[in-house]
Amino acid sequence: MDPVPALEEPLKKVLGPATAKVMAERLGLHTVGDLLHHYPRRYEERGQLTHLADLPMDEHVTVVAQVADARLHTFASAKAPRGKGQRLEVTITDGSGRLQLVFFGNGVHKPHKELLPGTRALFAGKVSVFNRRLQLAHPAYELLRGDDVTETVDSWAGALIPLYPATAKLESWKIAKAVQTVLPSAQEAIDPLPDSLRDGRGLLSLPEALLKIHRPHTKADITEARSRLKWDEAFVLQVALARRRHADAELPAVPRVPRPDGLLTAFDARLPFTLTEGQRKVSREIFDDLATEHPMHRLLQGEVGSGKTMVALRAMLAVVDAGGQAAMLAPTEVLAQQHHRSIVEMMGELAEGGMLGGAEHGTKVVLLTGSMGAAARRQALLDLVTAEAGIVIGTHALIEDKVRFHDLGLVVVDEQHRFGVEQRDALRGKGKQPPHLLVMTATPIPRTVAMTVFGDLETSVLDQLPAGRSPIASHVVPAADKPHFLTRTWERVREEVANGHQAYVVCPRIGDEEEGAKKKSPEDEAEKRPPLAVLDVADRLAKGPLQGLGVEVLHGRMQPDDKDAVMRRFAAGETDVLVATTVIEVGVNVPNATAMVIMDADRFGVSQLHQLRGRVGRGSAPGLCLLVTEMPEASAARQRLGAVASTLDGFELSRIDLEQRREGDVLGQAQSGARSSLRMLAVIEDEEIIAEAREEATAVVAADPDLDHLPGLRTALEALLDEEREQYLDKG
Repeated sequence: MDPVPALEEPLKKVLGPATAKVMAERLGLHTVGDLLHHYPRRYEERGQLTHLADLPMDEHVTVVAQVADARLHTFASAKAPRGKGQRLEVTITDGSGRLQLVFFGNGVHKPHKELLPGTRALFAGKVSVFNRRLQLAHPAYELLRGDDVTETVDSWAGALIPLYPATAKLESWKIAKAVQTVLPSAQEAIDPLPDSLRDGRGLLSLPEALLKIHRPHTKADITEARSRLKWDEAFVLQVALARRRHADAELPAVPRVPRPDGLLTAFDARLPFTLTEGQRKVSREIFDDLATEHPMHRLLQGEVGSGKTMVALRAMLAVVDAGGQAAMLAPTEVLAQQHHRSIVEMMGELAEGGMLGGAEHGTKVVLLTGSMGAAARRQALLDLVTAEAGIVIGTHALIEDKVRFHDLGLVVVDEQHRFGVEQRDALRGKGKQPPHLLVMTATPIPRTVAMTVFGDLETSVLDQLPAGRSPIASHVVPAADKPHFLTRTWERVREEVANGHQAYVVCPRIGDEEEGAKKKSPEDEAEKRPPLAVLDVADRLAKGPLQGLGVEVLHGRMQPDDKDAVMRRFAAGETDVLVATTVIEVGVNVPNATAMVIMDADRFGVSQLHQLRGRVGRGSAPGLCLLVTEMPEASAARQRLGAVASTLDGFELSRIDLEQRREGDVLGQAQSGARSSLRMLAVIEDEEIIAEAREEATAVVAADPDLDHLPGLRTALEALLDEEREQYLDKG
């Protein structure tokens, strides 16, 4: 039997089962190669102290700092009623910022003896807020004793201490020791970059880059290693995408050219407004693609409310005109029902093909979701197979085996999060030949992310808002600093309702989950309160500040029929205030809703807040969005909310969003599995590398589509795609 290659050796063989188990569970690291590719997040120089001012909330951090002050407090508690409870509060400093550490109960004795003023140490823990100040509760620490530096730090070559992305049970210095053990195996790493590319750009070999990233002697070592490892990630990913584009371009497709004076012409004639220049331009790009003999693969991205649905609908009508059928895949039932309702409304009698009073060019528009009754479902399936229905709108139910089309010509994927390539392929497999594909995303994406996340698609951008859209004023409501602002928030909602309008109130969770949760002990005091819940907030508002108004709730655990009924009542103006989770984030269109209050707004991401805000200001009256938070003014979360309040430009916000979040989160929110494999590449800063890697990858794949002459690249690609497949299975 062949020996296992060094980098594929399981960690439990090298580090022992206990450490390997924690690494697998906490960091997803299983092999020597995984650990070698778990790079330091940053480096500390001995003698230098860390910046404490910009620590991220709710993340595990490692900091180097000096103890300024340590105080032991005694207090009475349930466990120690005679006043014998102990709490050690330690203040650490880096010369500019300060951070509080807190230890409780039996855990105070060792740090009380060791963390004396003047002591320097590495501290690791989760950043939380208590009494509106940042703190680490029960951090792990490792002392750094002046020149007599501990063995831990001594084992780290050079003056640079690597600090690794860590977790509660696995501090940075423990990861560093594990890396030290496996580092010799780096010599056997197989290089995925073609020699010509590496030599042409003066890049390090892979073994050398791995040694320098983990054990740098100088800052130049780190820079060299990073630029080499960034190229690896950018290039391997772009090769995967280039191969997908190459394979797709080889497929045959039926050209779909709309007949003149057909359904599309009739639809355009009854539009009560003119299309924006942007909508016309993007439609031309789509119609050109539809007319070719290879399947269209296009990404349509645009601002909230820029009219993507209109562009997609015109493409679907063009395909129906050309004798085919079109399917629109939506991520949720609420959204599928909403799309169905608005498309039928926009089409009027054109959506009543074959019915009395229907137009002669008309076609049927059917809805297909998992929760439909058996009779309605049977009818919808029959309409598809007989071509009675030219357009179907549905959820994942469309992908099921039972669904058959007469002649599927176009698939439109409306995705707030990307449907996996497998799901797209399953739907595309329902055509006699591969149908054309239009992917829509409501989150504006910077160009490099589009190249990385959606790199197998051509991109069209809609950045103009249709005429008649109203501006949205956004404000941060600091509920903790200024409680009267919150009172004023509910007054504003009442004013909007008094003016004949409606409002949304959005909460991070549904409620009922924490019933029976036990009371917190003083040790837990440091934790933030749980996020506000729809059911609690709706109840409080209906009995308090919004008493007398029609308040209803909407959330994901409701039955589909109930959800639909609530949305219908809200759309018809029968409900004044809708208290909801983020199920309203995409596609919900009620022009009369003018105000939105987002509770615990700091718990949502930037692009999610932008999406939510896009639900108001959809009519002629101006919109208002109030972001309620209890976070202190200096916190990163408050600055993030300030950024959202300051601009309505989704592309600008998506940039801010990326800059503020870890890359892996942005891409790994998995747009698609492979993206979470980006550990070193920063898609905003590394725009140039990504663009160049795309060019190189396209050339390599054109010359050698199966990569027969590049075995190292093929191995790296298989590893990347395995990870991608695993992600899909996890999600499924």
